[in-house]
Amino acid sequence: MTTQMKDNASAWPDSNPAFKSDASNAADRRIRLAFVEDDDDYREAVTGELGDHGFEVESYADGLALLDAFAAGAEAEIVVLDWNLPNVSGIDLVPKLRRRGITLPVVFLTGRSQPAYEKLALDQGALDFVDKARGIPILAQRLRLIAEAAKKSTEPELEANFHCGRLMLKPGVSRAFWDGFDINLTITEFKIVHLLAASIGSYVTYRAVYDCMHYVGFIAGSGENGYRTNVRSCIKRIRNKFRAIDPDFAEIDNYQSFGYRWGKA
Repeated sequence: MTTQMKDNASAWPDSNPAFKSDASNAADRRIRLAFVEDDDDYREAVTGELGDHGFEVESYADGLALLDAFAAGAEAEIVVLDWNLPNVSGIDLVPKLRRRGITLPVVFLTGRSQPAYEKLALDQGALDFVDKARGIPILAQRLRLIAEAAKKSTEPELEANFHCGRLMLKPGVSRAFWDGFDINLTITEFKIVHLLAASIGSYVTYRAVYDCMHYVGFIAGSGENGYRTNVRSCIKRIRNKFRAIDPDFAEIDNYQSFGYRWGKA
């Protein structure tokens, strides 16, 4: 980690009451995090401060240690990753987690703040991308939003299977089937297909799709409408997965500069 990042870590405005954690304001339960960071001093500092903000943190020095921990039965609600990690980089660790059936929300905490890295992380399925310079109070707020959104999505009883023509969705396990074949969508991709199919025949705006990918009000991308690039990339991946099963798949229709709909014209 660069000297500048370390200076940023020591300069977080803890002396300002607006940024101090308050146990009475924390969630009733401690949100469990798996945090991967190779810099020992930074990892210790972040783990301690997140603990002060009401999180229960298990930290790891590299991605292999995280994979071993999950294989041994470790549990978490959110995975927080650095980008630069030994052995396996953070961005390469995400698909390894998915291949092992670990579909937990992933958040990048990194010094690589350039839009290209942010886009790649979100395209790979990360739910958030936080610059280390933003400080732990901001990170804590965004983690809490993700945890609350995940909690709300699991609170209702398992929804019944959803049928829309040749499409069948199983919301309880976030699986999508086309003519009986599993499309192998990620959690984010499943949410988008569910949103579109539930609004069959009606266009869903880029913004609504993007909120579905992350959470309402999430801001990322370059420029006011930069998030549309992330939406288009995700829709392209979804179409390709359906076309791997059915080359004639054409259920996702685009209304240029507005959004998408499920169902042919």
